[in-house]
Amino acid sequence: MDINKLRQDIFALLQTRANVPMTAQEISKALKLHGHAGKKIQKWLNQLVVNGQIVRIRDNKYSVGEPADLVTGKIDIARSGTGFLTETGGPDIVISATELNTALPGDRVVVRLDAQSKDKRRSGSVIRILERSRHDIVGTLKSTGRFYYVVPIDASYSQDFYVPDAKGGRIGDRVVIRFTSWPNRHVSPEAEIVEVLGPADKPSLDTITIIRHFGFKEEFPPAVMREVEHASALMDQPGQRMDIRNKFILTIDPSTARDFDDALSLERDQAGNRILGVHIADVGHFVRKGCACDIEAKERGNSVYLGDKVIPMFPEQLSNGICSLRPNEDRLTFSVFMTVDGSGKVIHRNFAKTIIRSKLRLTYEQAFAVLKHGPHKIKAEAEGQAADFKVPPEAVTILKGLNALAQQLRAKRFANHALDLDVPECEMLIGPDGNMTGLRIVENDISHQLVEECMVLANEAVATEVINRGLTGIHRIHEPPRRDKIEDLTLQLMDMGLRPGDLTHRSNLSVFLKSVQGNPLAYHIRVAVLRSMNRAVYSEKPEGHYGLAKKYYGHFTSPIRRYPDLVLHRQLAYLLPGGKSSAGQHKVPYEKEEVAAISMACSSTEQNAAQAERSLLEIKKYRYLEQNMKAKKARTYDAVVVTVTNFGMFVEIIDLQLQGLIHISDISRDFVKFNRKRKCLETGKLVFKLGTKVKVIVTGVDFDKRRIDFKLIR
Repeated sequence: MDINKLRQDIFALLQTRANVPMTAQEISKALKLHGHAGKKIQKWLNQLVVNGQIVRIRDNKYSVGEPADLVTGKIDIARSGTGFLTETGGPDIVISATELNTALPGDRVVVRLDAQSKDKRRSGSVIRILERSRHDIVGTLKSTGRFYYVVPIDASYSQDFYVPDAKGGRIGDRVVIRFTSWPNRHVSPEAEIVEVLGPADKPSLDTITIIRHFGFKEEFPPAVMREVEHASALMDQPGQRMDIRNKFILTIDPSTARDFDDALSLERDQAGNRILGVHIADVGHFVRKGCACDIEAKERGNSVYLGDKVIPMFPEQLSNGICSLRPNEDRLTFSVFMTVDGSGKVIHRNFAKTIIRSKLRLTYEQAFAVLKHGPHKIKAEAEGQAADFKVPPEAVTILKGLNALAQQLRAKRFANHALDLDVPECEMLIGPDGNMTGLRIVENDISHQLVEECMVLANEAVATEVINRGLTGIHRIHEPPRRDKIEDLTLQLMDMGLRPGDLTHRSNLSVFLKSVQGNPLAYHIRVAVLRSMNRAVYSEKPEGHYGLAKKYYGHFTSPIRRYPDLVLHRQLAYLLPGGKSSAGQHKVPYEKEEVAAISMACSSTEQNAAQAERSLLEIKKYRYLEQNMKAKKARTYDAVVVTVTNFGMFVEIIDLQLQGLIHISDISRDFVKFNRKRKCLETGKLVFKLGTKVKVIVTGVDFDKRRIDFKLIR
C-alpha cells in the first residue's frame, strides 16, 4: 500500500467535505478501506493532525481546518505573554495571553480564528493541545511556606510550576522538572522534580542548566563510539582522489576553534583567471549513511556552542581528530574549484574528492594583521603555534589575493541588493569559576569577510550543481518577508526618527541599510530589520535566499557541525565522475520525502541551539551586571536611548547589547517632561530621545523578571 497516496486521499476527501467533519470510521468507509488499512486509519489520521494538515475537533471528528476557522501549528510565546502561531503558510496568528488556554511554549495546538479576524492581522484562541513540546524544564525552586513551586529560567513560561516534593532540593536551587499536567488555566501547571542541579547563584552550573533545559545529549551511545574507534583506519582507504598536497593551502579560524573543517587556496590559470579552491573535510568518507554515527548526527542536527563548552554533532575522534584539517597533516577533503574572471564572475566550476596537507593555520586576528600591516612577525594566538612566527611570502600573496577576491564578490553581491545585516557578535570571556569576566565584541572585519565570501561562493556552486543535475538538494532558503512584517518595521523605524521609504522591494531595503551606517542606532535598526525577516531554514524546495540575493543556495562547508552539509556532500558525491550516477546506479542518495523530513528536523534543531546559546549568554550578562553592581565601586557604562516613555527611558549598554530602564525619577532632580509629539524627555536644556548617548550605572538586576534598572550619570 502506498502510504503517501493514502494520506493524500484522506486529505482530498476532507477537502471535498470541508463543511462536514468526519469520524475515522466514516473516512475509512468512504475510502473503502478494509483489513489492515482499516485498522491503521487512526494512526494515519493522528500523523496528519501532528503534521498540521488536518485538525481534530469535537466528537473526534476531522476536518481540513480552514473552512471551520481552525488552524494547526506550533505556538511561540513572547515574554509579554502573547502567543504567536507560526508556520501556518500565512501571517502569524496572534493569541492574547488570556486565550492561550493551557498552551506552553513550543506546543502544537489547534487555534480557532476570531470571526472578525482579517487576513492582515489574524487572531484566535487555543482550543486544543495536540502535542506538548518539551517535558523537561529548568527553573529555580522556591516556596510560599506551604508548598513548593519552580520559576522557569525561560521567561517565555509566564507560569510557575507547582511541585509536590522538593526531592532533596533546597530553596534557591536550580532543578529540572518534568511537566505532568495542567487541567485548568486558572491554577498552576503541575510538574515533578527529576534532578537537582545545585544553587542557582553558582555560575559554574549555568552551562549544565542550559543543557538540561534544552534537552541536549552530552554523551554518545556505545554503538557510535565503537564505530569511531575504527574510523581512523579509513584514512588508509582514501579511494579515488586528486592529490593536491603540493598546493599551498591554509586555514583561517577563530583562536578558540577546536575543529577546522574548511581550507582555502588561490591560483591563476594560463589566461590569468583566479582559481579559488575551497576544501572541506570529507566527513562522508568516514560516516556512511545509515550507520550508528550517522543516525546520531541526524538526530542532533548540529553542534551546539555554549561559551566554554561544545556539544559536538560527532565525537571528538572525528570532529577534532581525523576530520579536522590540522596543518602539516594529510587530510581527506571534498574540494570545490571555481574559476573567477576579472569581473568577479564564476566562469567554470568543478568538484573533486581530494587529499590535502594544510601548510598554515591562522586565526582571524592574525589574518587581519597580515592584511593590514604586512608580513611582520605574528603573535601566537592559537594552540600549537610558536611564540612568534613570520607568515611565509607565499601565504601573504594568497591572503592578499583572497582578500581582493572576497571584497570584489562582496561588492558584487551588494550591488545585486543583498542585505547587509551583519551585527557584531558577543563572545563571552569566562573565568575558572564560571563567572563572565567580560565580553569581546567580534567585528565582521575583512578577515571574516574573506572566509565568508569564499564559503558563500562554494555553497552556491554546490547547490547550483545539484539542482542543475536533477537531484532534490537540501537547500538553505530565506523567503522574502511578508508585507505585514515590513509595514510593522516601517512604523518602528519611523518611531526612531527615520524615513525608510518603501521597504517592500529588496533593492530599497538594501540601500536603506547602507544609509544607516554610522547612525547611533545602527545596531538596533539592523536588529529590527532582522526581526521582520523570515527565518532562514532548510528545504527540499529551491526557493532562493532573500538576504544573500542567491537563486540557489545550500550549506556544504561545515559537515563537522551541520548535518545538512553532510547530506549535500553525499548528493554531490553521487554526481561526481566515478560516483554512483556515472556507474549506472540510479538510486539517488536521498529521495524527496527524506530530504523534506531532514530539512524540517534540522531547521528545528538549529533553532533550538541558537535559542540555547542566546539564553546562556543572557544569564552570564545578568550575572556580570549583578556582580559589578555589588562591587564597592560601581562601574559606569556607555549606553544609548532606545525607547522613551512617560515613566522613563529604556537604554541599551552598547558593549553588552543589553537593555534596561532608567526611571524618570533617576533622570533628574528637576521636573522631567514627556513630550509625546517629539517622543522625548525634556528637563531644562537637556533632551533625551532615541539615539541619545548616555552614561549609566546599574542599580538593580532581577533575573526572574528579566529586568535591569539603571541610573543616569551626568
